[in-house]
Order: sequence, then C-alpha cells, then structure tokens
Amino acid sequence: MDWLTRKNPWRVMLAINAAVIAGVFIHKILLPPYVPYIHLLVDYHFGLVKRALIGAIVALFTQKVPVWLVFALGGAVWVATAALFAKLFRRTFSFDDADMPLFIFMAGSPFFLKNFMHTLGHFDIYGCLSAIILLLIPAEGIAFVLLATLFSAVLILIHHIHLLMYVPTIALIVVLRHYLAVGFNRINLAVGTISILALGALFLGLQFWGTMPIPEADFVAYLKTRMADPARTDLLGFSYIWYQPLAKEISDTWARMPSNLLGVPVFALLIWLHTPLWRYFANLIRSLADDFHRHIVVAGILAVTAAYLVMFAMVFDYSRWISNWAVCLFLILHAVKMLPSLKPVPPIAGDDRKTNVAAWIVTLIPRAGVIRPF
Repeated sequence: MDWLTRKNPWRVMLAINAAVIAGVFIHKILLPPYVPYIHLLVDYHFGLVKRALIGAIVALFTQKVPVWLVFALGGAVWVATAALFAKLFRRTFSFDDADMPLFIFMAGSPFFLKNFMHTLGHFDIYGCLSAIILLLIPAEGIAFVLLATLFSAVLILIHHIHLLMYVPTIALIVVLRHYLAVGFNRINLAVGTISILALGALFLGLQFWGTMPIPEADFVAYLKTRMADPARTDLLGFSYIWYQPLAKEISDTWARMPSNLLGVPVFALLIWLHTPLWRYFANLIRSLADDFHRHIVVAGILAVTAAYLVMFAMVFDYSRWISNWAVCLFLILHAVKMLPSLKPVPPIAGDDRKTNVAAWIVTLIPRAGVIRPF
C-alpha cells in the first residue's frame, strides 16, 4: 500500500473520495430531511407560488409523498450530475495521470460532489446539472440560448434564489460558448436581451407575489393530505418560508452575521487548499489567444462573485453559498478551456509535495456544510 501511494497517489485519492462519499450518504439518510421533504409537498394547488416546481412535478405521479422519495430523487440527480461531470471532464481534459490532480481538486473537493451529497434533496445541484449540460451540448445555434433561458426559468421556479446562484454562471457559459464563438448579431442579441428581461420578471414575480395566498394553518393542513405519513408533523416546521418576506430574510441573516462570520477563516482555508487549481485556472485565462475573451472571462467571474456577495447579505446558508461559488468556478474553467488559446497550459504538477499535501487534505474533508463549516 505504501508503494502504491508513492507510485500513484492520485488514484488512491480517487478511491478514498468514493469511500468518503459513501460515508456521507449513509450519514445523510439517517438525518430527518426537514427542508427537502416539504419542498416535495408544495405544488401549484393554490396558484403560482415560489419554490413549488419540484413538488408540482412530483404531484403529477403521486398524491402521497413518502419520505424516502427525498433520497431517491436526490440520489438520482446526484448520480446524473456526477456522471455528466465525469463525461465533461473527459471531453475537456482526460483521465490520464497528468490530468488526475486537476480532477481530484474538482471532483474530490469538499465544495462539490461531497457537499452535494451532504445537502441531498436541496435545490442547489439542479443549477450545477443544468450548467454541465450546457457545457456538453453544441452551442452554435440560437437554440442554445433558448435552452439556457428555459433551464434558467426552470431553476428560478424551483427556487428563485437561483437567479443569483447559478443563472449568472449559465449566462457566462452562454456568452463564452455561443456569443464569442459565432459573434454578436441582431437575432442572438435580441433573444439574449428578451431572455434577460423575462427571467428578471419571473424572479420579481415569485419574490414579491409568490407567497402562499392562504393562512399558514390551512397550508399546513393541505400539506398533511399529501404526506404518506401525516403523523410526521416534525417535517412541516419550515412551512413559514412560503410566507417570509424578503425583509425578514435579510434581518435574520444580519442578526446571525456575527456568529456566521466566525466561519470565514475556515472558508478561507478551504479555498486556499485549492491553490493549485486556482493557479492553473489563472494560467488558463492568461493563455487565451484573444484579449477580448480574457476581459470577458474576468468580468464574468467578477459578476458571478458579486451575485454570491448579494446572496450572502440576504440568506445565511454560507457554507452552501461558498461551495456553490467554487463549483461555478469549476464549471467556468471548463468553458474557458474551450476557448482558443495561444499555447497549452501545463497541468497541475502531480509530483509537487505541497500540491500532494493539499490534495490529501481536500480528499479527507467530507463536506463543507450548510450554514457553518462542516
């Protein structure tokens, strides 16, 4: 085993990451799925409301929602995301030994698949899955822009916070893969502009007029009719989020800010552990053949980061936001790799001692968490 670790530690890290993910899954299914389960119960029975699309789709197939469906549905989406990411990585890079360090720092990151397993059933992963699909399919035609708009609308209907969480990354992918490839013309500019306006209107409608139009007691009574086990009233404790106005969410976030800021040094350490990956990303951007492409990429990353800063001020699930911000950068890296470059960028050095130490630590960290670190 010692010989194997010295000879090819990256393959060993890959196996350990798989074991860690299995352990996180076992731990996850032992926990009550408070937030994910209630999202499967809420539908459009009382009109167009926020956070109800997934529940409405579930309602098409079953009127009684068992608790295990949270893990079955969430697990299926997780498997699809992991499989498509592996396909994307193989298409953009390879699974050769030279690219294995990059794969470990992405797929084995506590920000990515391991944390999506920890938040199994939450809505974040749907944005990641949508972005991966848009990185895999052809992007030359205007249908690509329309499909990205459809994906973004679906994400906003799943949860309106996706407008800040994954829609900016999807928009940047569209710019890098479509607009920079085929150029700007009246048709694609008109479609892009209309798409932005429509998505903004959808977000505003859900944010300010998407609250449940009936008293909360009646809402909870309806949810009980959709439960396979109505006795599990403990799983309905988050019904208030369909009534909570934006001002209340912001005030709650700032009330928790002093304690939540204590996690910032841990987040900074987790980000720093990915330094080999960030260094490779920076070299990739510097290698781009067109200065305009380089400026668009940098501006896009700043815009995606700014959206997350706005989210930080509004909702206090900081570990999730940091994790999804990192995942967005992973996906943007793939989009940047598809752009024309002046020269090949050397892969992450697999024999560097500091890189190996950082990779081992990243591998052994099981998740980033939901609100506070871990």
